[in-house]
Amino acid sequence: MSFLKISSPAAARRLFLERSGAVLSGAAVALLAGREALAAKSGDSKAGDARILNTALAAELEAVAAYQVGAESNLLQKPALDLALQFQGHHKAHADLLEKTIRKLGGKPASAKAKYSFPVETLKNQLDVLRFAAGLEQGAVSAYLGAVPLFATRDLSKAAASILGDEAMHWAVLRQVIGENPVPAAFVS
Repeated sequence: MSFLKISSPAAARRLFLERSGAVLSGAAVALLAGREALAAKSGDSKAGDARILNTALAAELEAVAAYQVGAESNLLQKPALDLALQFQGHHKAHADLLEKTIRKLGGKPASAKAKYSFPVETLKNQLDVLRFAAGLEQGAVSAYLGAVPLFATRDLSKAAASILGDEAMHWAVLRQVIGENPVPAAFVS
């Protein structure tokens, strides 16, 4: 493994995005965009932290909606449906915590969209639905991994890392269920 000298956090994030090839939603990419830009707009760390959290909240709300699509698809058998609903419950808990924290920081929490653009036409069987969910969880892992060091408040970094751990478990379990190696590498990116 070669180690590169990275000149700035922004350069590190750009390099990560270029090399990872991870499937990220628009919200996840925005989360990785960096606190520097947010802080420049907001002028203070609380507002910058609230904006990062709001982007995470939008992604969690999207995940809740995605799992609902999977649950209502009639493509999931009982054990997979139970798993999807459990993971959806985790995303709801993440969203609730993020919303409360944003309010404590003086921000206005994001709301769920009336409609999300999911690739429902490609979901033809249980395996398709589970692969779609695994891709979303992989994107969430990448987004939280990029967000953890961006918070001005250390406790928010710890909370984001806790959510990151849960997202990584979701991704690993889904990979196992679809017959892939649940932990294919020693590091996540």
